[in-house]
Amino acid sequence: MARTPRMERIEAMLAEAPDDHFLRYGLAMEHASAGDDAACVAVLRDLITRSAADPYVAAYLQAGQALARLDKAAEAAAVLKDGIAVAATVGTPEALHARGEMMGLLATVE
Repeated sequence: MARTPRMERIEAMLAEAPDDHFLRYGLAMEHASAGDDAACVAVLRDLITRSAADPYVAAYLQAGQALARLDKAAEAAAVLKDGIAVAATVGTPEALHARGEMMGLLATVE
């Protein structure tokens, strides 16, 4: 898929701040918007790894959704199960909301 100008801008900002989780998530969402779910998943997996100490819970949900769109149900289920556990540990209202969404999605991919 072609890179968009917005992707290029985000990538330039990430070159300056490679650990900016919000920017990395934004890049993944740009790939999803462009219809490139495989690139979206790659960026989200990188984000999940980079944010292990301070988990970016939404990355798990979005990765599960993108993997489901790619018809990779087993991979989607694995990411969602990890995300559900992480969200429960994080425990914020946002994380718990995402946990509920991940549980619902998990039920559809298993």
